[in-house]
Order: sequence, then structure tokens, then C-alpha cells
Amino acid sequence: MSVAVIIVAAGRGTRLGAEIPKQYLSLGPGTPISMAIQAFLRVDEVCWVIPVIHPTDESICATALAGLDDPRLLTAVHGGATRAMSVRRGLEKLEAHGPEHVLIHDAARPFVSDTIIRSVITALDKCDGAFAALPVVDALWQSEEFIARNPVQRDGLWRAQTPQGFWFDRILEAHVTHDGSGADDVAVAREAGLEVRLVMGSEHNYKITTPADLERARSDTERLLSGLGALHA
Repeated sequence: MSVAVIIVAAGRGTRLGAEIPKQYLSLGPGTPISMAIQAFLRVDEVCWVIPVIHPTDESICATALAGLDDPRLLTAVHGGATRAMSVRRGLEKLEAHGPEHVLIHDAARPFVSDTIIRSVITALDKCDGAFAALPVVDALWQSEEFIARNPVQRDGLWRAQTPQGFWFDRILEAHVTHDGSGADDVAVAREAGLEVRLVMGSEHNYKITTPADLERARSDTERLLSGLGALHA
């Protein structure tokens, strides 16, 4: 089995309000993008990892990834105007390597576990695609100007995470015929008629989006380094 990984890192992360994109912010000994890449390089099945970055981020990306000396880490490629367009460029670059499967992961999710990665890979034996997700457990409400209006049934609702994995040829074909507007790769796959399975994600596999997320990530990194506890799958 040959597995390639695309690390999606072309976004600007404006909601965080930092001077540089969130994937390059310091978490102490590393950055979200470097920690995410290292998580996949720890998995033996992974043969190639390719970051997809914003065209203006070459220098800052090189600095963030300095010291990652692994031949499986490929030169970063430039992303497009949307997330889907960026993923397509990563897929097209990987095509020459001929991977059987591909995993697509957000650079701003630095704590993805080996368990989740391998669960997504294993699920591909049974379907076209698979992705990590968590069931919605809180009550949901529609609102207008912060006034609660209508309850929303949460049965069967899941919160999508990454990695999102697919048979390589099938998701590449789906992206080639897609208009680039898909919110994630599951949306692209479903539009193309692919069957996608859910596997259990983790609350630790969160995406850094807000200042509170960044502080949590720095605290989690410090805890891991100090040996006070491990982040579970």
C-alpha cells in the first residue's frame, strides 16, 4: 500500500488576527505545520508528504520546516484561490508518484494521532473515502441576532475533522471536474458520487482557529514536552 499526504497550508487564518498565518506560529519547539507533518511521518505506511502553501509563504514555510530531514517530505507547491483548488494542485503534483491512497490534512491541526491516521487508511479498504469526525452532542439552535429561534435535531450530525482520505485516482478525478467551491474534500467526493465513511476523531485533533485555540495548543505542547500527560487518540 502506498499512501501520500497533502498538508493544506495555503490559508491566511485571518480569524486568529496574528501577524503571520496560524500554521507558522510558534508552539514552543515547533509550529502547527511542522508538528502535523511529523505526525504523518511517524506512520510507516506514509510514502510522501507534500505541503500546499500560499505563494508568498515560501520563506516562512522553509523556516518552519527547517530540521525536518526526511526524504518522504516533498517540496511545497503553491495553492490556489480556494481550499479545493489548493488540494487539486497537490493531487496533480503527486500524480507522478502513483500513490494508491491520499490523506488530506489541515496544517492547523497539529495533534492528529497515529490511531486516527491509521483508522482512516484502514477504512479505505471498504469505501472510496473516509474521514475523522466527532458526533454532535450539544443542543443546537438556529438564532437571529443572538436570539434563539428554532431547535435543530442533532441526530446523525457529525463535526468533520481531518485527515480525509481517499483512493487517489478517484479523488483526483473528482477534483478535476469540481468547480473549486467545496468546503472540504468530503464535499468534493460526495458531489462526484463517491461513498465516504466516518471514523472516530478526537477532541485533541482540534483546529487552531481562535486565540483561545492557540493558547490551548501551546499549553498542550508544553504538557507533552514536560511529560505531564499524553494527548489521547
